[in-house]
Amino acid sequence: MLRRGLRIDHAVLPYMAWLVLFLIGPLFFVLVASLQQKGLWGGVSWVWSFSNYTRAFDSIYLYVLWSSFKLAAVTAFSCLVIGFPMAWFMARLDPKWRTAAIILVLMPFISNFVVRAYALKFLIGLEGPLNRFLMNVGWVDTPLFLDNLKFAVWFGMVTNYLPFAVLPIYVSLERLDIQLLETARDLGANSLQLWFRIVWPLSRSAVVTGGTLVFVPAFGEFVIPDLMGGAKTMYLGNLLADQFLKSRDWPFGAALSVLMMIVIVFLLSCVRRGVRT
Repeated sequence: MLRRGLRIDHAVLPYMAWLVLFLIGPLFFVLVASLQQKGLWGGVSWVWSFSNYTRAFDSIYLYVLWSSFKLAAVTAFSCLVIGFPMAWFMARLDPKWRTAAIILVLMPFISNFVVRAYALKFLIGLEGPLNRFLMNVGWVDTPLFLDNLKFAVWFGMVTNYLPFAVLPIYVSLERLDIQLLETARDLGANSLQLWFRIVWPLSRSAVVTGGTLVFVPAFGEFVIPDLMGGAKTMYLGNLLADQFLKSRDWPFGAALSVLMMIVIVFLLSCVRRGVRT
């Protein structure tokens, strides 16, 4: 038993080394860098200071954080609202058609993320095929998304992150025993009772997983807001990119990154506790 335990420990060592080198190590560096000062020519000047966190709580940056949170929350909620019916429809398909449905959902991942964002921008652009079609048939007088760039950003976010919500829910619903629903119907249960007493309890964890998979990357997204919003709307991802790449204020960018991770961990802990109860 002892030798077997030692073998298991040795087998875990490569994974622990991977986590330390490529996850814990970089996060620790970010934390340390956030407590330093900006160098004269950018980068990090190794002088300990809490000024970056004091600056991060300025009303301007808190507004950016709030805007990013709203965008991520609305994106996650929208993906769940759209993705649950899609997953239900896919789960109820004939088995020979389910593979084709999954391939259609996964097809966007064949291309690069940036390529998808540019393709979407071209599709709904002022001279794009969608606006041309709608204006030619007389359904709209002005191009869509012209006066509401936030709506264009939302559309791009939902379009790109929808598969992350659909797939976990589909896996849960595909395992749902249809006989439970039929039996409940025979016993007089209506649609609302079926939903709240059978479907939702059995798929709740998958819904939380799908929402998490959308919310976490959407909270720090910067490519889609930059392309779809015309760089006129500032979100946390854009602010971080500017700090590291343009302003070269790495300590302040690191402080913003640490605060973003704290917010995400706190929110996920609250969601997890709510699911348990």
